[in-house]
Amino acid sequence: MRIVAGRFRSRTLIAPKTSATRPTTDRARESLFNVLTNHISFEGIRVLDLFAGSGALGFEALSRGAEHVIFVERDKQAIDTIKANAEALGVTLEIQIKKEDVFTFVTHHHDLYDLILSDAPYDSAPARLQLPTTLVHRIATGGVIAIEHRTGDEIVLPEGTRLIRELKAGEASFTIFQLS
Repeated sequence: MRIVAGRFRSRTLIAPKTSATRPTTDRARESLFNVLTNHISFEGIRVLDLFAGSGALGFEALSRGAEHVIFVERDKQAIDTIKANAEALGVTLEIQIKKEDVFTFVTHHHDLYDLILSDAPYDSAPARLQLPTTLVHRIATGGVIAIEHRTGDEIVLPEGTRLIRELKAGEASFTIFQLS
């Protein structure tokens, strides 16, 4: 798994050795970030990476100019992987890792983010159906939310948002939206 673009382009990331995570492929990440680049400037933004796994989505945002990324993950092996990737990239001061359930985190932390990335387990109906509504309260004006899900599964867009793009990349799809 490699970083696709930016200051860490072609740097290798490790993935957790657990079946609890499903890393987003390089190709899917590249497609996602190509779309995001047309809707948001990465320079100096604050990013929230939910169900972070290896941290690949958040590290891709850092590579493209994000100022700070908060990774939310509860699996210890995944957290150790994020730490190892951050150390290898030399960005330990640009990240925070929150060992917490995603739903608890977004309910109890009220900071606003410019970009929210969510890569929940594909079988998590609450992540597809309930989480998007909560996330609109955590996005800054002009910010973007991108939710990865299994192709064929539907994401219900919260009231007051507009769809930017539905992106299909093999088994993965991304629903990308922002406040209208």
